[in-house]
Amino acid sequence: MKLIPLLSAVMAFVICAVSANAQGDYRIRSGDVLQVEVLEDPSLDRAVVVLPSGQISFPFAGTLTAGGRTISQVQISIRDAISSNFASPPTVFVGVQPRQDPQDAARTGITGPSIDVYFVGEVNNPGMVVVKRGTTLLQAIAISGGVSRFAAIKRVQLRRTDRSGVQRVTILNYKALANGAVTNDIELKDGDVILVPERRLFE
Repeated sequence: MKLIPLLSAVMAFVICAVSANAQGDYRIRSGDVLQVEVLEDPSLDRAVVVLPSGQISFPFAGTLTAGGRTISQVQISIRDAISSNFASPPTVFVGVQPRQDPQDAARTGITGPSIDVYFVGEVNNPGMVVVKRGTTLLQAIAISGGVSRFAAIKRVQLRRTDRSGVQRVTILNYKALANGAVTNDIELKDGDVILVPERRLFE
């Protein structure tokens, strides 16, 4: 019997159980980054961002509501949504990564008016970032830590919801912006979501 994989699984279970207990009463908010682990399929492990609408997206589960719910409630929702892909209900762990405090001016370096921008997908630091009002898309991506090596940088999505609740999606070529080939860098607004999709094969 192979003990090392078994011990690793047990340790993961203990660590995540302690994390869940410590955060048990916490109510998830928009801007939170949830670290999701599926014990039976590590390829599903990932960080997901809670959007302004309170929703998250997860493979095989689609869109789920996380805002206002507890960690255990979200764990159950994800488990139930993906169970049809497993022989038996999978073991799902959810934890909340430390949140950036918009009021901590010393840490953010922002002294004037600020806005909340959300990064989703193939970025190095997914989650909510507080930036100075007037920040452009290119500047915000640089501030947040840039895109991952799997990013489809020619089709970055800027998702903006107006006051009536209608969302508009603008496709931008980040590569061209970064190289100076195009100059239509967009000034961001509060609540904007920047989604960087995964690069396709041979893209």
